Amino acid sequence: MTGLPMEFRAEGLPDRVTIYEVGPRDGLQNEKTVVPVETKALLVSRLAAAGLTAVESTSFVHPTWVPQLADAEDLLTRLDRAPGVRYPVLVPNERGLDRAMAHGVTEIAIFGSATETFARRNLNRSLDASIEMFTPVVTRATEAGIRVRAYLSMCFGDPWEGPVPVEQVVRTGVRLLDLGCAELSLGDTIGAGTPGHVTTLLTGFAAAGVGPERLAVHFHDTYGQALVNTLAALRAGVTVVDASAGGIGGCPYARSATGNLATEDLVWMLNGLGIATGVDLGALVTTSVWLAGELGRPSPSRVVQALSKEQEPDHAQA
Repeated sequence: MTGLPMEFRAEGLPDRVTIYEVGPRDGLQNEKTVVPVETKALLVSRLAAAGLTAVESTSFVHPTWVPQLADAEDLLTRLDRAPGVRYPVLVPNERGLDRAMAHGVTEIAIFGSATETFARRNLNRSLDASIEMFTPVVTRATEAGIRVRAYLSMCFGDPWEGPVPVEQVVRTGVRLLDLGCAELSLGDTIGAGTPGHVTTLLTGFAAAGVGPERLAVHFHDTYGQALVNTLAALRAGVTVVDASAGGIGGCPYARSATGNLATEDLVWMLNGLGIATGVDLGALVTTSVWLAGELGRPSPSRVVQALSKEQEPDHAQA
């Protein structure tokens, strides 16, 4: 084996995909133990060195809610920013924006909900009130030249409300974009989506005047659908895909949410389709093997497992 799949181009797919790496934020926030800030800084640097050009580094959510990322300021002072790499951070409100701006952040993300129940559980306010809270955040950020991305969670199902109507997701997503957000990431928080659902949702956004160039997708692999859902999104024209190195992470507010789509699994599929990413898969696998050692458990990524085994010596033939 060479560590690379055979390449077969398919019609109707983009030539290039941007991978929005969420491991340092969305991945580590779900860990039971706090990872040392030195390890986090090294992780971000290694991911950038592997060719990832968007690495979401941390969150300015109050440490009471996400203690794993309480060291956000300390981390940002340690980052060795590589040219051409974006280092966005998540901010929940104006106070979080103030903290981010004090450290020279040039890109932020806000985290909204497509359902009323999750908005109240995650943001402690109604869906309408959460959008009111985001309004000054987006306005101030964009006026300061800071790019804003919006996450929209529970797009494909909610553990408390059940199925979420496509029209409701589209309506809420459009409201977030209308605030001035440059990009909307559609989150399958509990991993319940299927390819037909993905296609229908993206068609709904298109009918509302929102094309795939303003959308990203964020899939969890709870039911093993993350890659096929990604392929459906690519066929609909989406070119930005969220993923987490080694498949770490989930959602601390939704117990049924398992790990994110593994960046390595995504890169393997895209390599096989001849879609450029600029990511060095070998370097990425090595980084996730190292991270698994730091976390004290094996990576859930199938590609990391397979390629790391290939690198092991064959004792039977020694």
